[in-house]
Amino acid sequence: MSLQHPRAQLAMNDVSKAYGDRSVLDQVSLTVRPGEKTGVIGENGSGKSTLLRLMAGAETPDSGEIIVSFPGGTGYLAQMLTLDPRSTVQDAVDAALAGLRALERLIRSAEEGMSDGNPTDARLAAYGDLLAAYEERGGYQADARTDAALHGLGLGHLTRDRVLATLSGGEQSRLALACVLAAAPELLLLDEPTNHLDAAAVAWLEEHLRAHRGTVVAVTHDRAFLERITTVILEVDRDLRSVSRYGDGWDGYRTAKAAARRRWAQERHEWLAELARTEDLVNAAGQRLAGTGKDPGQGFGKHRRSHEAKLSGQVRAARTRLEALRRSPVPAPPRPLRFTADLSLARTDDCPTGGDSGPGPLAELDSVRVGERLDLPFLRVEPGRRLLVTGPNGAGKTTLLRVLAGDLAPDAGTVRRRGRIGYLPQELPVRPTRRTLLATFAAGRPGLPDEYADELLALGLFRPEDLTVPVAVLSIGQQRRLALARLVTRPADLLVLDEPTNHIALGLVEELEAALDRYTGAVVAVSHDRSFRGRFTGERLELRSGRAVTDPGIHASQGAAPSRT
Repeated sequence: MSLQHPRAQLAMNDVSKAYGDRSVLDQVSLTVRPGEKTGVIGENGSGKSTLLRLMAGAETPDSGEIIVSFPGGTGYLAQMLTLDPRSTVQDAVDAALAGLRALERLIRSAEEGMSDGNPTDARLAAYGDLLAAYEERGGYQADARTDAALHGLGLGHLTRDRVLATLSGGEQSRLALACVLAAAPELLLLDEPTNHLDAAAVAWLEEHLRAHRGTVVAVTHDRAFLERITTVILEVDRDLRSVSRYGDGWDGYRTAKAAARRRWAQERHEWLAELARTEDLVNAAGQRLAGTGKDPGQGFGKHRRSHEAKLSGQVRAARTRLEALRRSPVPAPPRPLRFTADLSLARTDDCPTGGDSGPGPLAELDSVRVGERLDLPFLRVEPGRRLLVTGPNGAGKTTLLRVLAGDLAPDAGTVRRRGRIGYLPQELPVRPTRRTLLATFAAGRPGLPDEYADELLALGLFRPEDLTVPVAVLSIGQQRRLALARLVTRPADLLVLDEPTNHIALGLVEELEAALDRYTGAVVAVSHDRSFRGRFTGERLELRSGRAVTDPGIHASQGAAPSRT
C-alpha cells in the first residue's frame, strides 16, 4: 500500500497538444492534489487518453509545462497494451517491478562490497539509504502484492512461465493491470482499468483503490466505478479542447454540470431576447426618422431639426448596441453526440452471408467444442430471443460469441445459422487501417464512399471533420464508434455483441441501451458493465470453465414462454 508523500505534485500549466493539424488540448491548466481519486471523462476522441499519456510522460506536450513529482513512483496502465507476446508472465512482472529489482541489485552489490568485514561509515550509510528506499517502496511485500493482484483479478491460475501470446486479450489486459498495482506506485494513472474485468475482479479493484493512500487518475466509462471511487472529476471537452475540474465526485459533477447547462441556456435565451428587442428598436427608430421628412405635422425650423437629431441619436445608439450583440453572441449549449439509429431487421427473403434462409432458429449449436475453452452440448437462438452470457473471465464467453458469429470454427460439433448476423467483437484490429473513417464505414457497399457521408453523420456518432481522418489516427473510443456505425447500418436478424459498452462515452452507452430496447431481433451479448447487465431484459446463460451452468437449451421466441422441443 503506497503512502501519500508530502512533496507529491501533479500539475499542468498552459499545456497544448496536437496531432498534425488536429488540436486535441489547448492551453490546459489543472492540478490534481495528493491523495485525490480522480476520474477523467469526456466524449470519444476528446483527448482523455492523450491527457493520461502526457501525465505519464509517454508523450510530450507541444507547449506548456507538466509537473509530475511523486517520490513513491508512478504506475501507468495504457489503453493499448505493449506487452511482448514472446515474453512470459514472469517477464511482465519483472518489468513492472523494474525499479524494485534495480534496488535489489544495488543492495546485493552493497552487501558484497561490505563483505570484507571492514565497511566504512560511508558504505554503511549508503547501504542504509538503499534499505530505507526499498522498504518505503514496499519491496519486501512485492511478491505478496503480485500474488494478491493476480488472484484478485482472476489470474491466479496462470503459471509464471506462461507465454503471453497464449493469453486472451482480456487476460493480457488484466495481467498488465496486476503488474501496475503490484509495483505499488504512489501515483496510479489508469486508462479504462475496469475493461475486461468480471464482477469479482471489479469489486477487488475498487476495494484496492479505495485503500490506496496515494493518488489515482483513471480514465473510465464505468458509471458504477465513478460513483464508488472518484472524489474529483476532470472533464475533457472536445469542442473547447479544454479540461474542467469538478469536486465532490460523480454526483457533484452531475449536479454542477446540469446547473451550468441551465445557466448557459438562460444566457442564450436572454441574448436572443435582447437581440430581437434591439433589432425591433433599430427598425422602428429608422422608420420614424424616415417619416419625419414626409409628415407635414412634424413642424418646421429648429423644432424639426431637434426632433430629427434626437431620433438619429437613438438610431445610432441602437445600431451600436446591435453590432455589439452580434459581435459577442452567446452560442447555444453544444449538443452531445447521440446514437440515433434504430437497429433494423433483415428481410427474411434476403440471402444471408454464411447461413441458410428460411424459418427456424437463427443459430443452433450442437455438441460444440473448442479446445479447452468451450464445451457446449446444445444452444438454440430463436428469433427475438434475448440472451446475456455471464461468467468469470476465462469462462469461454467470447469463444462462444465468436462461434455464433462465424468468426471461429469449432474443433468439433455442428453450427447452423439462418438469417443475417451482426457481430461486434470485443477486440479492435491490432493494426487499424490507414483508410479514412468514411471509406472504412462504406467498405463492402456499392458506390463511392462520399455517397454514405450523410448516412454516417445522421447517426450522431461523428462530426463532419472526422470523416477524412485515417482510422489509425482515431482514438480507441472513436474506432469503437465506427464499429457500432457499421453494425447498425447493416440489417441483422441476430446481434452478437461482445462488451458493447467498452470504450464508448457515458451518454452514448445510454443511447445504445435504448436502441437495443427498441430492436425486435435476437440479441446475444456479453458484458461486464454492471449498469448494462442490470438493464438487460432476457435470459441468462452462465458459463464456467467453458461449460454451461444454466440450461443453454431453453429458448424463447418473440417473448413466448420458455420451452424446449
